[in-house]
Amino acid sequence: MNHRERFVRALTGREVDRVPFMRVFGGTNHIVPDWENEYPGIGSCIDELLGFEGVYRGWQITPVNMALSQLPPRTIIEDSLNKRVVRDGDGTVRVMQKGQDFHSHIVEWPVKSRSDWLYIKEHYMQADDPTRFPSDWREKVAEYKTRDYPLQLTHKGVYGFIRNLLGDVNLAYAFYDDPELVHDIMDTYTDMAIAIWRRMVAHCDFDLIECWEDMACRNGSLISPEFFNRFMKPNYQKIAQFAREHDIPIILVDSDGNIEELTGLMLAAGVTALYPYEVQAGNDVVKMLNTYPTLGVIGGLDKNVMAQGKEAIDREMERARALIQMGRFIPGPDHFVLSDTTFANFRYFMESLREVVMTTKPGTPQQA
Repeated sequence: MNHRERFVRALTGREVDRVPFMRVFGGTNHIVPDWENEYPGIGSCIDELLGFEGVYRGWQITPVNMALSQLPPRTIIEDSLNKRVVRDGDGTVRVMQKGQDFHSHIVEWPVKSRSDWLYIKEHYMQADDPTRFPSDWREKVAEYKTRDYPLQLTHKGVYGFIRNLLGDVNLAYAFYDDPELVHDIMDTYTDMAIAIWRRMVAHCDFDLIECWEDMACRNGSLISPEFFNRFMKPNYQKIAQFAREHDIPIILVDSDGNIEELTGLMLAAGVTALYPYEVQAGNDVVKMLNTYPTLGVIGGLDKNVMAQGKEAIDREMERARALIQMGRFIPGPDHFVLSDTTFANFRYFMESLREVVMTTKPGTPQQA
């Protein structure tokens, strides 16, 4: 059984010899800068050193542009010792504080009026734009056809896409003040994504569709169940219909924060798996797996134990083993590692997790 098969079988509740050992958040996707200073070159060999399976997070994305296309280049407004201020091609103005874990925040959003949206819709959202596909797409397809890793179709989020245009606060008002605008942006993006996917599935097959949302904080969802069902669910149903038509077994949603309430809403809309179930946000993965027997989960392990030492890591590994035994669970850190984590502790965490993965038989809960 190869890595691709284990990934799909584990998340869909089928019999599998073990779950995959994936980087999820870490490895070459993200290393603490100090590690490179202490161990020059670690960034280029860390995945091989720790024995991660698969590519990227454990599953792979394609270089097809699923966002706005043909944007003007980014411009630098200010560049000082402590911060950089830039204007992205879509009009977003962001401030980046240098040398911090969470260093970027947006001070100006691209859509301030309906006319801003209509300009973006007309100029940057053409599904048939040939520049969306890389020049070596045929070579990539040849590689994908012989792959042993999972491959995803990417969706920038029903909520995630519009929040990046309006911002969370402005979007919260727009649900009430201009619901037609919200519908138009959400519907237009999903329709564009599906049109691009149709071009992609004509060349190769895919294992999952991933939707980036980040639509929760530690207190729960940023929108109500009513608004989820009114604005978001119809688009997820379109995504699920596309997945059924093309035998894509997994629809995966990425959202930080406490996503327990969102889990039930997402599953009812056609989603099959979610991640990363951040521990410090209050997510209870045991509760979720027991409440929703057909739910697939990735992540769910507290990244903060890496800074607390071996005893804390060992306790988290026992938790990981118990979760794997419940079924439909692939373990990994619940977000990127912070700068208070030494490479020695990160390595101990990952090597311990690898041992747990290799020696734990997953459960096989009820299938969908």
